[in-house]
Amino acid sequence: MAWLLALLMAAAGPAWAGEIKVGHFSAGDLGGWEEKVFKGHTRYELVLDQGRAVLRAEADASASALVKTLRLDPRRYPLLRWSWKIEGTLPQGDERGKAGDDYAARVYVVFPSALFWRTRAINYIWANRLPQGQHLPNAFSANAMMVAVRSGPEQAGQWLSEERDVAEDFRRLFGDEPPEMGAVAVMTDADNTGGRAVAYYGDISLAARSLAE
Repeated sequence: MAWLLALLMAAAGPAWAGEIKVGHFSAGDLGGWEEKVFKGHTRYELVLDQGRAVLRAEADASASALVKTLRLDPRRYPLLRWSWKIEGTLPQGDERGKAGDDYAARVYVVFPSALFWRTRAINYIWANRLPQGQHLPNAFSANAMMVAVRSGPEQAGQWLSEERDVAEDFRRLFGDEPPEMGAVAVMTDADNTGGRAVAYYGDISLAARSLAE
């Protein structure tokens, strides 16, 4: 993840009270998002869906992510919120092995370290087979944890809204206090299975807890 550290050196972002728009796709805004290519290009574009602007991603045996660098304390802004929709999962996808490490949709948070091999990430995935609510280490790196927020094709075609407590998830997954967040990314990939996946992403934000919580 050396590429991420280079991006982080140039990253700067003010922290406002309340809720911070990380991805303001509904405003037609892709400012600050950069592509990171792993194998081929996943096609990302703003489109209209049900009357609102959203981010469409299409992978055809390809894998690239859109990354937004930022610097935020997850204890101050722990609530990651987003919406998404997929056309379907990947039939050959399997979270347990490298050959099946593809996902129609994922939103992930990166926690960088000065020692790049200690950089950690939480991947919130629309799983192929991993049951909803379960998690496991990524097939390629134990520093990336995969959390099945949704699973299977049954809800394909539906817009679903999500909220995760990133700080609490980090403690549960890594057994440590979360360091500063360095990036949020979206990724639709199908390189390992050689398949095709299409997903849609709505706005993404990070929010503070309300006084009532």
